[in-house]
Amino acid sequence: MPKLPRAILSAIVCLTALSLSAQSFTDIRPSPAQVAWQDLEIGVIFHFGTNTFLNREWGDGTASPSVFNPAHVDTDQWMKAVKAGGARYVVLVAKHHDGFALWPTAQTSYSVKSSPWLDGKGDLVRMASDSARANGLGFGVYLSPWDRHEPKYNDPPAYDKFYLAELDELAQHYGPLTEFWLDGAGSAGHTYDFAKIVTELRTYQPNAMVFADVALFQYADLRWVGSEDGTIPYENWNVIDRAGYLRWRPVEADTPLRKLHWFWHPHDESSLKSVSELVDIYNKTVGHGGQLMLGIAPDDTGLVPQADAARLKAFGDAIHQLYGHNLVAEEHGRPAAGEEATFDSDTDTFWSAPQGSHHATLEISFPKPVTFDRSLAMEWLNDGQHIEKYAVEVFENGRWKTVASAQAIGHKKIDIFPPVTAQRVRLNLLSTTGEAHIREFQIFNDANVKLPRE
Repeated sequence: MPKLPRAILSAIVCLTALSLSAQSFTDIRPSPAQVAWQDLEIGVIFHFGTNTFLNREWGDGTASPSVFNPAHVDTDQWMKAVKAGGARYVVLVAKHHDGFALWPTAQTSYSVKSSPWLDGKGDLVRMASDSARANGLGFGVYLSPWDRHEPKYNDPPAYDKFYLAELDELAQHYGPLTEFWLDGAGSAGHTYDFAKIVTELRTYQPNAMVFADVALFQYADLRWVGSEDGTIPYENWNVIDRAGYLRWRPVEADTPLRKLHWFWHPHDESSLKSVSELVDIYNKTVGHGGQLMLGIAPDDTGLVPQADAARLKAFGDAIHQLYGHNLVAEEHGRPAAGEEATFDSDTDTFWSAPQGSHHATLEISFPKPVTFDRSLAMEWLNDGQHIEKYAVEVFENGRWKTVASAQAIGHKKIDIFPPVTAQRVRLNLLSTTGEAHIREFQIFNDANVKLPRE
């Protein structure tokens, strides 16, 4: 092989170095679909299947299809209940680890078509997807890679073909999917070709967001928070580093509405999380720049239990009371010239710092002092995440006083602190990797909010 001329070789080396140096956290940007998904903020995942009728969380694939016979399935009631709780999209567990499919798949008889429900003619995926869209909600599915019923599971090539065929049915026949869930439960001893699975999905659903644990699949769009308690306990950067590979992967924090229970269990109302617990979860997920995914379990009649629906509505009402009264607007706050877009309560507008800047402030003044105990900031992320350190400050006794500070803002950051009273408030962007972009800065006072007793 002939040697390359020195000039060409030098150019290749320089271009390679430039491409490598460009791969930094702040250079990674989200896709339009990721930006739209992050604005949804609250989703739910429905667990409903043979486990519902057997008082258990994990099925082993031996349950008879005859146990699945709900008398009053009403997926429209499901959607209305979760929408009252603030949900904007839903994910249905179309097949859990037991292998029982909630749609009449052509790949196996172990599905609703072999159950007495609707004389074997029911299709719960169809009902749920239609109801979700009728209620203005996005729809997605979870198709468990682990199948404890299917005999082909012990023959990886045959099972891979079986799984992709089921995936094709879901991807082609139930409309646009907002999200596709993947997890690694039961994967010990079985290697899944997740790249092939996602490639197959993308053929029919190019805009579906793929959720997976970082350790499970490198190229997913979303990532697991690391627990099921519904909190983000760390500074939340949307770009994740997996062994030198950087990718925009926002966090989805999942937690069930009933403590430790994803499926319905009888006589279990005491496990419902309280409204105050749910509000705290919201503050530590959506308020930490992530997505909240609540687990909802319809009962053995096919309805979201009345107690669960009431709790969801109370939670939705509490969030509206807490964050539906922006004091910047209600107390006639006056922004500095050119900064109006930050304080207009319109998330479609945003303010940009001067080009090339690495520090900026946004200030609002009021006709009279206002009392508040929390703030909300939103970064415009289309250009990437740029804010590395910030402070919320009030002007007191002739100087600026910090009431809250952190590193990441991201999609949305809620800071809660002891009540303060001030006439001038500012968001001080202490360090940014480039010019910052802020969609909103709002302040609130929860003194007059009374959460319902549980």
